[in-house]
Amino acid sequence: MVIYMEEVSYIKKLGILFITTFSISATTNGGYAIVAAMRGKFVEKYHWMSEDEMLDLMSIGQSSPGPIAVNTSVLAGYKIAGMPGALVTLFGTILPPLTIMTIVTIFYEYISSNEYVKIFMHGMQAGVAAMLVSVTIDLFQKVQKEKSIFNYVLMILAFAYVMLTDLSIAYLAIACAVAGIIKVKVLTKEAK
Repeated sequence: MVIYMEEVSYIKKLGILFITTFSISATTNGGYAIVAAMRGKFVEKYHWMSEDEMLDLMSIGQSSPGPIAVNTSVLAGYKIAGMPGALVTLFGTILPPLTIMTIVTIFYEYISSNEYVKIFMHGMQAGVAAMLVSVTIDLFQKVQKEKSIFNYVLMILAFAYVMLTDLSIAYLAIACAVAGIIKVKVLTKEAK
C-alpha cells in the first residue's frame, strides 16, 4: 500500500514516523542497516522524499557527529514533519537500543555466555552485510547514472583513503565536500 504525504493527517504522519523508526531500530543491527531500511520506507513505500533527498540526508548524517542511524532518522523526520517529526524519529530510533541495553546490563552475566545469543548475533551479521551491499549497489548506480569521471575518481580515492589509512572519516567528508564545491564552481564557470 502506497501512502502519499498529502493524504495523511499530520498527527497520523507523526505516528507513522515513530512506528516506522521504532520498528526499524528494534529489528536491525544499527548504522547503515537502519538507514537502508528507512530508505525503503520513506522513499519507496511512503514516497515522502526522493531517492536523491534520502542520499543527501545519509551523507549529512554520516558526516555529522554521532551515530549515522540517529542522525539520518532525525534529518528525515525533520524533512517530513518539521521539528516534531525530528523529535518523534529521534525517540523512535533510540528507544529500542536503550531498552535492549538496559536489559542487557541487568542480565549481562547470563546473556554474555548464552550460546543462543552468540548464534543470533552471528546470524544478524549476514543480514547486516546484505543490507550494506544493497546500499552500496544503490549508491554506485547513482554514480553510474551521472557518467562523470570525477565521481569515479572521487569514489576510488575515498575507498583508498578508508582502506589504507586510519585517519578520521571526518577528513574524508570535508575533502569530498570541498571537491564537490570545486566541481560545481568549475561547472558553473564553464556554463557561463
